[in-house]
Parts: sequence; C-alpha cells; structure tokens
Amino acid sequence: MPPKPRPPKPGRYALLAALIGAGGYAALRLGAASAPPVTVQTPAAPQASQTSSAWTPPDPDAPAAPGCVSAPPALAAPPPPPALNGQLGLYVAVIDPRTLAPLRSVAYAPAAVFPLASTYKQAVLWAMLRQVDAGTFDLSQKFSVNSGTQSLGAYPYDGSTARQLAERMIQYSDNTATDLLHRQVGLQNVQDVADRLKLCRTRLILPTKDWWAAQAGLSSTYSGTAAWPGATGPDRLRLAELIDADARKLRPDYLQRRLDQYFDGHYNATDDLKTHNLSTPYELSMLVAHEFLQPGLSPASQNLQRKLMALGFGKSALLPIPVAEFGGKGGNGWKILTYSGYFKTKGGEHVVYAFMLHGSSQTYTMKLTRHAFAWIRAAASEILAVGDGGKPELPVLGKKGE
Repeated sequence: MPPKPRPPKPGRYALLAALIGAGGYAALRLGAASAPPVTVQTPAAPQASQTSSAWTPPDPDAPAAPGCVSAPPALAAPPPPPALNGQLGLYVAVIDPRTLAPLRSVAYAPAAVFPLASTYKQAVLWAMLRQVDAGTFDLSQKFSVNSGTQSLGAYPYDGSTARQLAERMIQYSDNTATDLLHRQVGLQNVQDVADRLKLCRTRLILPTKDWWAAQAGLSSTYSGTAAWPGATGPDRLRLAELIDADARKLRPDYLQRRLDQYFDGHYNATDDLKTHNLSTPYELSMLVAHEFLQPGLSPASQNLQRKLMALGFGKSALLPIPVAEFGGKGGNGWKILTYSGYFKTKGGEHVVYAFMLHGSSQTYTMKLTRHAFAWIRAAASEILAVGDGGKPELPVLGKKGE
C-alpha cells in the first residue's frame, strides 16, 4: 500500500481527481496543502492572451483525417438521465478480443471532443509499464516532492517508489504522483499511447499542473501563442515542454489562488478544451480496448496493470450487470465529469465504455456519478446478452449515434 497522504487543507473546488477506490469514491478537495520549503520564486502572473480566442474544437461531424480512426455506425444511446446536462458523450461497445472491432455498440456524440480530467492517468500507467518492459524504467526508484513538482491536492511522501506512486495515481487519482511519473516517462511517450493507435483527437501530453497553469493564465508560453490548441507532432511537444517548464516555476498554493480567481470571474468552457488533455468517447473507448485486451506488455506488467486498474471506481456502480473482471478510471473537474472502463461479463463478453460530460450546470460534478452510471448501464443493456444484463432481444446495428 502507498504511504498515507498528507491531509490537504479544505479547498473551494473539487477540480479534478475523484478519490476513487474499489469500494466507493470521495472527492479530493483541492487547496494549499502543507507546502514544502520554498525553492521557487513566485512569478508575477502574465495576462491571458487573446490570440487564441478564435480557436474552435474539431467538428464531430467532420470526416476523420486520413490515417485517423473514425467511429463506425452504432445504435443511438437511450436518453440520458435528466440530471445530466451540458455537453454529453457516451460510447459503450462489446468488443471482439482478437480484432478489437466493436461487435455491438451504442453511442451518443461519439466523435465530440471532451476534457478528460483524471481519466487520462491510465495512459501514464500504460506508458510507464512499456518502459518497465523495455528496461528503461525501474518501479523501485524513489521520488521526492518540491514546490515545483507538487500539483494540487494531497501529495505523496518523499521516498515513495514508482510502484507506490502508480497505485496512488489510479486508486486515489493523486495529481502529484501522476505528474512525477508522467515527467519521468516523458511527455511524448504518454502522448504516444494515443498516437500509435491513430487516435488523432486525443491529447495526453500535459501533466495536471501544466493545464491548470495554462488555464489560470500563468504560463507565458500558452498565453503568448495561438498555436497550442491545434498543435500536433513536434510542435505540440515543443510547446508542451515549455508549458511544463512554466508550471514547474509555480508554488501550488499560488496556483490554487489564481485558479480560484479564474473560476470566480473568468471561467470559459472553451478554455477547458484549449488547455486540458482531451479525447472523444469513441477514441477513449478504443484506447481502453487496446489497454486491456492487447496492451503489448509482458505477463508481469499486464498483471500489474490489471491489478492497479481494478482499484479504479466503477465495478460496484455497474451492478446488476454480472461483472467477472473490471478496470476503470474516472475524473472530475469544474463542470467536468468523465468515466471509462473495461469489464468482462460472467458470460464472457468484453465491454468497454466511455462517459463524458462538459459544461454541466453543477460545478461540483461528483454527485452526478450515479446518473452517469445509470446511463452507462442503460446503454449496455441494449447490447448485452440476456443473463449478462441485456434485454430479451439483441438489437441490430442501426443508425449512427447522435
């Protein structure tokens, strides 16, 4: 088990990271945790740039770019519960474990782009385990935390091993643990999780502190260019490294105060899409399918991956679906809620799902979890067999999801 975290002081916003365990969840309330000795000067906050204000997210109805995956036809999802509002997305599919092709699927806005919040952290774990197998990453290496590497919320003790950090990252969605591992693995190596699968609308490159620094107007790199939101390839990596350098100059308590000010008076939902890691319901589901069914890991690394991912929230929320195996990851932020997962039914079917919400009327979205899983279960019942949680008759693939 990882060491007991230092308790954070109460904060005003549950901005990310559901504290998600196997038996339940609680929100991680962010605030100025007991800060380590100051090693970095607090910079003056630059003014947010207006140069990128014309950027718009990709059109979900536009054809996928050449070489990129695109969502195949799927059944339209059942209506979402009334408590869920804002922009919504959902993809649930029974997957062929050999080809990873969806056999039966249900979708709602499957190609729309959403901020991922903590759901992206499973990509850090996968990229890390690839390096473990390559002999370039040691799970026993130890890490320390300073004011530059500390993100928002609780954080691990100095001397935590990579293995302990990985567990904290998935079970408790610890932001500092995530950032320590993300930087050690390499920004581009985490992004490669999506790039290798041709998931062209998925951005995984930024550690948590980086997107908050950008959103709070504290990254001169982000504020000084219109190029970041649409950047890809080497240009994206170059800018990401500069944004990361900006973020590591910030004390976490100062960053928290500036975020409080931003959310109090300057929040714009489009900023989430410009700064956060992103994906679509379909692309995230395909990432999850590969992650669990064909991860390309050694048996030992795959066993560790499944053991840690089983600590994520969702198995109990899927009841009464008879789940034999499970792994999942969720996240929340200001008006953001995401859940993704894989499960194998007792009847032997392999299922992946991705739920996304952005721009909710609820600023604290964790209370919407039961409604999110009610929708996931309702969608799954459309495509699962009788005895596995499905309806008496299996549907035939029909119109493309809305």
